[in-house]
Amino acid sequence: MKKPTSEVSAPQALGRPLPPRFFMMPRDIGLFLKSARTDATILRLRATLGARAAFEAVYSRWNDPWVAASPRYRYQRRKYEQVVGMLSGRHYRRALDLGCGLGLLSQLLAPQVDELLGLDIADAAIERARQLAAHLSNFRFEQADIFDLPKTLDHGFDLVLLADTLYYLSPLDDETLKQLAVRAADLLVPGGMCVLVNHYFFAADSDSRLSRRIHRAFSSSHRLLLTSEHRKPFFLASLLTEHSSRSSPVLDQGIEGRAV
Repeated sequence: MKKPTSEVSAPQALGRPLPPRFFMMPRDIGLFLKSARTDATILRLRATLGARAAFEAVYSRWNDPWVAASPRYRYQRRKYEQVVGMLSGRHYRRALDLGCGLGLLSQLLAPQVDELLGLDIADAAIERARQLAAHLSNFRFEQADIFDLPKTLDHGFDLVLLADTLYYLSPLDDETLKQLAVRAADLLVPGGMCVLVNHYFFAADSDSRLSRRIHRAFSSSHRLLLTSEHRKPFFLASLLTEHSSRSSPVLDQGIEGRAV
């Protein structure tokens, strides 16, 4: 098996905010190509080995399968900064990052959370996330399957992150999406927030149609209330609150936001 490779450590990549003028550079095309390579590998391996083994394999082959931490590319860093910016001015007691990967988005949230638990299906991802966040004593990372989360987590978090996670799940029919939305709501304290982020390129491509279906399933759940939705270059973000906090339905579409 190929020795894991990585261009940079996550702390180095996370160390300096990017200039706001452009959300990506021409070289970021390389990030999308490498991400497509990883996605294709997962799809191929999942068919024969199952989901967990597929993700373990890509994290064993590449230290940073989606090159999210590489300083060569600015898109992923810019994307995470924009997501964190949607939560600016808010502080959270306990946050849960489902499908945390290397924990890069989690680390950007460090100033805003008292405690954070990151969960990922791959042990290899969890081990690297622990290494990269070793300086954060209030962060914990554990292996878990989103389809089999322990009930002990219920009602324990005022922030749940689901960033670039759900479209990797299989099966992902409408009923499964409804159940996942309810499960996310179960994890939240009353009035807690769920942040849902997925790729969104063009309205007609299959990946974007899947992302739109995911977001619609969550926003139409009787357990969650859509409070804002943001269309940004190549991703869609929805902020939803746990249903018991519902007063009057207000949709703040935000900058560049629109109903999809």
